[in-house]
Amino acid sequence: MADIEKMAESVESIRLHLEAHNYICSTQIATAVYLAYHLQKPILIEGPPGVGKTELAKTVSEMFERDLIRLQCYEGLDEAKAIYEWKYGKQLLYTQVLKETLDDVLQGAKGFTESVARLHDFGDIFFSEEFLEPRPLLQALKHEEGAILLIDEIDKADHEFESLLLEILSDFQVSIAEIGTIKASAIPPIVFLTSNNTREISDALKRRCLHLYIPFPDLELEQRIVEARVPEIPPELRRQMVAFIQELRTLDLKKLPAISETIDWARTLLLLNSTSLDADMVRDTLNVILKFQEDIENVDSELTTLTSNARKATR
Repeated sequence: MADIEKMAESVESIRLHLEAHNYICSTQIATAVYLAYHLQKPILIEGPPGVGKTELAKTVSEMFERDLIRLQCYEGLDEAKAIYEWKYGKQLLYTQVLKETLDDVLQGAKGFTESVARLHDFGDIFFSEEFLEPRPLLQALKHEEGAILLIDEIDKADHEFESLLLEILSDFQVSIAEIGTIKASAIPPIVFLTSNNTREISDALKRRCLHLYIPFPDLELEQRIVEARVPEIPPELRRQMVAFIQELRTLDLKKLPAISETIDWARTLLLLNSTSLDADMVRDTLNVILKFQEDIENVDSELTTLTSNARKATR
């Protein structure tokens, strides 16, 4: 197992270990991970899609050598899918066993009260942990070695689902009516929540979390990210394509290209044996970085200028 205490001894140590796993980040991101570990508080990560929110949780999982338990949020998500549900099949089998042994259990019992007492002595386990099916949130709490819990795209879930999270996020425990309170193991999970800002997150949930906003990277940081993720790409091409992406983000587009698109484009250009940007090559691969035809058509009319600017910016 990784020596987590040594890794988490400082913000700089966190940053260096993240970079060793090819997650190039700012000091702000490393500080949030450092605080989440030492304060045992969840991190709510907000920002545009594709800037590395989910990837941060995955990388911390690899870095700390802890299992990643992921809950993908969606409209209509409820506690049966997120926290727990009952093993109904086994409960029915238990009921059948109880019927078959009922005469033996009640043999010699006098009156209703004594019969009920005998049934309780037989084992009141119908609603117990033996018949409980843990879902991602409960799995993370019960994980004996401490897990990384990723609650991905919380903004896609309903407001009502947020209320189900409040006890878990504040006390690392969950209350089940039939059983009582189940607390986290000796090592509570490190929790990451991500949001693409499609709706406002409630104040109650935000109060329980550290807040981290990951914006689009600046030119220098994006250069380092591409170099780490696609090291084979020629330096000159890397500088040109990142400069091109940076200028694209200043335009009025329906969806601005994110880091994930930059990395995909770098791999695409490498696969096509490009050594320098030219307008024809960019036109043929625009669909890798732009996801709406309207955006592609708008950029196409300015492609020669954008490509020329990107080439000039690296001289």
